[in-house]
Amino acid sequence: MKNETGKQINSDIAENNGANPKDAAVVEAQLTSEQVAELLQRAEKADESWDRLLRQTADFENYKKRALREKQDATKYANESLLQKLIPVIDNFEAALAAASGPGASAESLQTGVNMICTQLKSALADSGLEEVDAANQPFDPNFHEAVSQQETSTVPEGQVIQQLRKGYKLRDRLIRPATVIVAKRPATE
Repeated sequence: MKNETGKQINSDIAENNGANPKDAAVVEAQLTSEQVAELLQRAEKADESWDRLLRQTADFENYKKRALREKQDATKYANESLLQKLIPVIDNFEAALAAASGPGASAESLQTGVNMICTQLKSALADSGLEEVDAANQPFDPNFHEAVSQQETSTVPEGQVIQQLRKGYKLRDRLIRPATVIVAKRPATE
């Protein structure tokens, strides 16, 4: 069998060198049995390498598909933990509304309940990384504040926030919404 394979290799070499396959005997005479064995061994290693490459390519394609699926799932369910924290807040709002419409409801007890719910909501959002940007009595910072107007005053230094109209929020280090503020400026008469 080795002899037949050797003849086939010699024939293939002769064809690749432009020789007539009938001249394979000439090429066969040039190859020793050791050279034929080495070529067979190299062909076997090449086949093994090719099979390994095909398996690794298939594994890599499967990995890419799995990673894409996991990324889509992570994006799809990214807010799950936040929503789990907000569900009790909704429950408390519903309980407060039910208590407010019931007999014997007072404005004071409703206000107390709403304050507790607000505190619970702020706590749930803070646990998820939400931070308030408090601009009151701070120097104006265009990275965190949005000035909607300026007000002349001599009691506050120029460039200081006089009034915060709307709170700003950051998610960890990223600004989500700037604080809307009114900034102090020097009076024109000075």
